[in-house]
Amino acid sequence: MHWKRYFIILFCWFTYSSEGIAQEVSPQENFDITTLRNIANTRTDGKSRVFRTISDANNYVNIGIPIGLFAVGAINGDKTMRQDALYIGTSTAVTAVVNYGLKQLFKRKRPFRKYNNFVAVTQASGYSFPSGHTSSAFSNAVSLSQAYPKWYVIGPSLLWSSSVAYSRMYLGVHYPSDIAAGALLGSGVATGIHWIRK
Repeated sequence: MHWKRYFIILFCWFTYSSEGIAQEVSPQENFDITTLRNIANTRTDGKSRVFRTISDANNYVNIGIPIGLFAVGAINGDKTMRQDALYIGTSTAVTAVVNYGLKQLFKRKRPFRKYNNFVAVTQASGYSFPSGHTSSAFSNAVSLSQAYPKWYVIGPSLLWSSSVAYSRMYLGVHYPSDIAAGALLGSGVATGIHWIRK
């Protein structure tokens, strides 16, 4: 699967969309915060519970997948599965380290800290750019899909990572540009490590 081409197209689409929409908003509100406010207008108690659960489960999924694969590989004596588990775990770990470094470099305030009249569903510490949840979810999804390139792996993996990404905007703790950067970072790291291990 040509992940590099897919994410170049995604990045170009996001840049084009951002420029087009930004021309229609007032000077006081950019695309990022306008999008978050539009999402906030769709909130309900039920949806908030669902997206909070998805967001909270992300770290458990990211840890559980490589550990589960490694355990099954060890029990069955499957060396390839153990190596795949290490690849997935390494991708997620490297992504987390790079993501932390970028947060410290850019030091972007979270939406609810910059805009006093914007209310988040939940509070989050640290900086906003890029989204750590999104980068780790996409790193995990792409590395899992690279290791097992089957539709029944790729589909649910990308659905899950996209749900995590949307949950961070819905909860009001990340801008759309944080999400896009996180998705590109996680996917890029996973793909890069995949190329190295080949």
